[in-house]
This record gives sequence, structure tokens and C-alpha cells, in this order.
Amino acid sequence: MAWCMTLLVVASGSNAQNAQYQDIHYTVDDNHMTAEVTLNPKASGEIFLPETIQLGQNKYTVVAIGDKAFKGCKNLTAIVLPKTLERVYRSAFEGTGIMTNKANWVEGCLWIDSVLIATDKTIKPRFVVPEGTRLIAAGAFAGNKTIQRVELPACICRIDHETFRDCKNLQKVVIPASITSIGEEAFTGSGIYNNEKKWKKGALIIDDCLIATNNELPAKYIFKNKTPIRLIAERAFANRKSLKSVTIPQTTTAIPTAAFLGCEALTEVIIPATVREVGNFAFYGCKMLKSATLPQDLERLGAGAFYSCLNLKEQVLGDKIEVLEPATFYLCRSIKNITLPAHLKRLDDGVFAGCAALEAIELPPTLTFLGEQAFGGCAVLRKVVIPFGIDALPKRVFQGCTRLYRVDLPDGLYAIGEEALDGCLALEKINIPKSTFRIGERAFHNCQQLRGIVLVDHIHMIEDGAFMECKMLEEVQLPASLSCLQKGAFSQCINLQKVYLNASLKQIEDGAFCECRSLREVQWNDSLRSIGADAFLDCKYLRTPILAPEVVVGKNAFKGCR
Repeated sequence: MAWCMTLLVVASGSNAQNAQYQDIHYTVDDNHMTAEVTLNPKASGEIFLPETIQLGQNKYTVVAIGDKAFKGCKNLTAIVLPKTLERVYRSAFEGTGIMTNKANWVEGCLWIDSVLIATDKTIKPRFVVPEGTRLIAAGAFAGNKTIQRVELPACICRIDHETFRDCKNLQKVVIPASITSIGEEAFTGSGIYNNEKKWKKGALIIDDCLIATNNELPAKYIFKNKTPIRLIAERAFANRKSLKSVTIPQTTTAIPTAAFLGCEALTEVIIPATVREVGNFAFYGCKMLKSATLPQDLERLGAGAFYSCLNLKEQVLGDKIEVLEPATFYLCRSIKNITLPAHLKRLDDGVFAGCAALEAIELPPTLTFLGEQAFGGCAVLRKVVIPFGIDALPKRVFQGCTRLYRVDLPDGLYAIGEEALDGCLALEKINIPKSTFRIGERAFHNCQQLRGIVLVDHIHMIEDGAFMECKMLEEVQLPASLSCLQKGAFSQCINLQKVYLNASLKQIEDGAFCECRSLREVQWNDSLRSIGADAFLDCKYLRTPILAPEVVVGKNAFKGCR
């Protein structure tokens, strides 16, 4: 089966899930142990949002109120915001009783617990955001035609998405040194953005911060501003189709989210040693990118950072990186070698999926988490040793690794997940640890060279299609602990000749040995109570057995047998 994959990468990571705590809906992120308030269309009265929420054994820090979280809640009259809050959207309170109540507005501003949520036309044209303001909501000034000048206080660390979008008369924003990130389209459509005199060689720079670029940007861009560029805004270079080379200034410590997204002609990025973080999707879709040497002191490489960089050939990751986030190198089809950090703890979903040229990988012993589809479609990968800290082989982790002939599994591994080794055509042998409890659906499906497998006695589950189309498999002895063999478990194993049923096996489900055309011998047991439909269909060399009267036999269970 050809390898295929659908992978959705979100900034919060791949382990985001919905949850409810004290009648409020959240999205929680198990990677970062954070929570975001999500859609709550029936919220009313007064609401208290806690700093942390407890779900089972896990505690999550509440860091965000999401887009439209309480939108339209006319009966929501008050809310207490947690001190842990890092982001809030203006849209979260649109149409709520909080926003429509004029008593909550002061001089054209809506404040909630020292957070500036929104502004209106009664605001002063020259506005100084007061000290003590801890957050400004995304879109807080958006569309405000009154505002002309804004001074931000030193206590603010972020200008969020669309904060000043379409403020057509805005001519000046004082950005303090405390600002460490600027969200996408923060100034798009504003008076500053629309003023051609503010742009220099295709770049808009405000207070040493690169805000945006346009199509006048040179193909080879080197920062030559009189004062050092300390900050690059999110998506600053996004979709600059003619950009071929960029030298990041030495004064920059981060390459932000989607900074070079869609720069299809970009071949080279010179990253200084000062950079400590590369954000989510930073080089997403930079198909021609060949060189982007990462600093040894890099601390974070974001989700999808090099997603679909088809010509990126090699990477060495410094030892300060402890987590490789989802789809970091997804579809980097030219990468042959990569050096992982010595202290890596997590390798998340789809990190190297589709890296069709990746020949070898050495997983460090510190690794304790291996994500789904981590190496899916790595067609020339030949050998992998799974570290001791991994207790389960996740879904589709090696799906479509057609040349993978050896996987060493650690003692303590309790499960082999769904389609974990599906389509590993070259896999000849695998040692299943004694600790293994479960073999998931289609775990070894289409492992055409798999000749021998020892099913240890602790295995309680061999799920649907687990060994389907293992064409070279000749003999199977079911483990003593197995009571039910699930649907199609060994179907289409065309060279399977002998099967030894364990003494405790009670049920053989539908199609378990369907089309095992070489099957000649089955060692039956006395505990068997049911045989499903098509269980031994077209096993043409197998003689129909004489079974006890209490055994329930499904339709066509032995059709085509001798």
C-alpha cells in the first residue's frame, strides 16, 4: 500500500483536545500543559476564570481566551481574568453584555482586569496606554479611525495580531524595548502602513522593528538600517516570491512564526548565533531552500518550521533543544542526514514524515516520547533502534518505510500501535519484547518479507488485520494469553502453512485467516467456542475440521477448504 498521510499542524501542537471545567469550555495542549478558553456561546452572568484547571491527573495553565470565545453572549455581565493570561482576542467579547454596557468603558477604552480589550471613536487621538496595563487584546484598536498616535508602556511584551489593523489615521506608534513579538498584520491598512515614505527598499521598519515587506524587496536582502533591527514581526517576509537570500541581523534573537512562509525562491538564510528561537511555520513552503544553518545555542524549533522545504539537505540540531515539535521537517524530501540533540526528550507527530531521502537516524537514549507518523514515508530509512524510554510504538510511526529491514524494540514496550509498521516491505524479522500487551490494527500490514515472528505469551490483543498480507510468513504460534483473534488478523498471508492455536483461545473472528492459500495445518484446541464468517475462506489446502457441537461457525467460515 502506498504511503499517504494527512497531517494538520497547529501552533499549540498536535495534542490539543477539547475539555470542560466548571462549565467553561477549553482547548488543552498536552505538549505545553496549557489551556485556552474556546467557544462558550451560552455563557451568562459573572464568570471567574482560574489560573489553572485540573483534568484528571493533569494540571493546565490558562494562558489564552480564544477568538470569539464569548461572542454574542448578551447575558455575560462580568468576568475575572487570570493573571496567567498571555493572549486575548477582542472578538472574544463582541456582542457580550460586558462590551455593550457603556459603564464598562473609560475614555473610549474597554478594560477588564488591567487588560485593554477594545477601543471606540471617543478615544483621544493621542493616546498613552497607562502603566500597569498587562495585555492589549488582539484587534483592540482595529478599525479605529480616531486614533493618530499611540505610546505603549514598558510593561507590555507583545503587540498581538491585527492590533492596529485599518487604523487609517494612525501615524505613530512608540514601541518600547520590552516588546518581544509582533503578531501578523498588526499594522496592515493603518496610516503608517499606507504611508509610502515609511517604506525603505521594500521594508517597513518602526522603532527598530521590521513590521512587513512588499514586492520592492531586493532578491538578496541584507539589513542595512542605521540602527540595529532587534525584532522581526510574524509573517514579515511571507510570500515574497522573488526573495532568494536573507541575512538575519546579529541583533535578532528570534525568527518568528511564518516569517518566510511561502518564499518559494528562497535558497539561503544566514542565521546568526544570537537566534534562540525559530517559530512555527517559519520557513513553511520554502521549496528551494538549501541552506539554513541553525545556531548551536538554539533553544526552540517550532512546529512545521521547515514544512515542505523540498531541497533542504542536512541539519545539525544543537543540544539545547529538548523537543522537536509536530511536522518540523515534514516533506523535506532531500534531507539525507540529521543529527539530533543529545538531550532530546520528545519527538512529536510527523516530525520527519515524508523525508524520502533520510537514510539513517540515531534516537538519543533520553527520548521518552515518540509521536504518531514521526517517520511515515521515510522510504530509504533502513534501521532504527527505539530507546528504552519509549513504552509504546505509536500509530503509523514507520508507515511506508519500504526499505526498513530492522527495528529494535526496547524491553518495557507494552504496545505496537495501529499501522505502526504498515507497508514496511523489507522488514524480515522483529523481536517483540516480553512486556508487549497489544498489537494494534494493521500494525504489520503488508510487511511482505516478514518471515518469522515470536508472539510472546503476554500479548492479550492481536487486532484487526495486524499481520494482513505478510506474504512470506510461514508459521504462527498464538500466545498463551490470547483469548480472541480479531478480524483479518492473518488474512492474505499466502505462504502461511501452519497455525498453532493456544489452549485459551475461545474466538476466531471474521476473516482471520481468509485467503491463506497455503495453509495446510491448524492445531485446534478444546476451548474454542466461535469461528467467524470467512475465517478460513479459500484456504484450499486446509481440511475442514471436526468441531465440538458447541462451537458456533460463521457463514462461509470454511468455504473453499478441502
